[in-house]
Amino acid sequence: MNLEKKNRILIVGVNTNPTSPVYHEEIAELVNLCEACDLEVIDTITQNLEQINPQTYLGKGKLDEIAELIRELQIDVLVFNDELKPLMIAKIQAIVNCELYDRTYIILEIFRRRAKTKEALLQVEIATLRYRLPQLIGLRSYMARQRGTGSLSHGRGIGETKLELDKRMIYKRIATAKKELNALTSLRKQQRQKRQKQQMKIVALVGYTNSGKSSTLNALLKQSVAIKKEVTEKDMLFTTLETATRLIKTKHNLQFLVTDTVGFISKLPHQLIEAFKSTLEEITEADLIVHVVDGSNPQFEKQIEVTNTVLSEIGVSNIPMIYAFNKSDLHSDYFYVPFKYEKALRISAIKNTNIDCLIALIEEQLFKTNLIVDYKIPFNEGQMMNYLHENAIILETKQNENDYFIKAKVSPLVLEKMKPYEK
Repeated sequence: MNLEKKNRILIVGVNTNPTSPVYHEEIAELVNLCEACDLEVIDTITQNLEQINPQTYLGKGKLDEIAELIRELQIDVLVFNDELKPLMIAKIQAIVNCELYDRTYIILEIFRRRAKTKEALLQVEIATLRYRLPQLIGLRSYMARQRGTGSLSHGRGIGETKLELDKRMIYKRIATAKKELNALTSLRKQQRQKRQKQQMKIVALVGYTNSGKSSTLNALLKQSVAIKKEVTEKDMLFTTLETATRLIKTKHNLQFLVTDTVGFISKLPHQLIEAFKSTLEEITEADLIVHVVDGSNPQFEKQIEVTNTVLSEIGVSNIPMIYAFNKSDLHSDYFYVPFKYEKALRISAIKNTNIDCLIALIEEQLFKTNLIVDYKIPFNEGQMMNYLHENAIILETKQNENDYFIKAKVSPLVLEKMKPYEK
């Protein structure tokens, strides 16, 4: 399939619950996904059914209507709101004679276009191959049934033999790509182990796609006193596919790492979750999660639910979470954070609103175990005095003719290093 040229498309969906707004939200989101792939959305077609037709997705009559529309409107592609099974694809194409994409394929295509690093490219390739595999297997079975030959070898046609070869090639390429990916992810594991040895606290930014995670990371960096390196931020879906990790050092000399992660979306393909598991492991090993929410989106609670569902699927549990309701600058009226989100605040990453409050909340959550300790440091050990100033919160400083007397709030790592100087 080729998405490089601007194709004219119809979006097709089945609404199984007409009283709920969920379907219309999904269609609006699918329109945005298609436009992100440079597809020209001509119209959307909906059929209300109790359940999706397991053979043709829609009813036969509706497909006949769509076939007529394809001719009238010169449609190149039909895009379906749900993942199509191989049998559906074969039977629908027999009626409409048109190229078919589904929601999963569109999301995979966006990921393919956004991928820049070797790791991201391999992850997207594996996900795409896993998506194609059942279609090839299902199509082969359908072709065999159509001929009535079953799976007898003497009944195989040229097309079926090619499908067998394609299937074998896909299995082989998946194995090769996974091997390459494992080599890259082993380096990521080493980096995580090094951070753990250094007792460096880690904050993971998570959220629905385009909620403003990268902008939030950049806003945190602007408040940091450490060397800064900003990350790419754009107003588009799935800007971030590679995790970006940056050091934040606050004015209180507290340090932590913040990792920007891939955004989530409704009906995120399971192939992508599986392929990006090594990247998403960054979240499972975090000390704190900052869940960035697009507070200007009317469906923000649904987006929170989708994100939390994916977090549960990848094994995130018992990690403290802060909800940062972003884009407060886009509200015409005051935005009230629902009471059920206990640790939460309003921010605007673009306008730098309440970012200092977010840092204070992060500090409060991350450094609960820090202790207040009194130290006596001789004048001739100025390097230890500098170390304490750079790595602890200094609460009080006194001195006599020979020594400094310091009261400081310190992390377990600093506590261990400064043990000889405790009063």
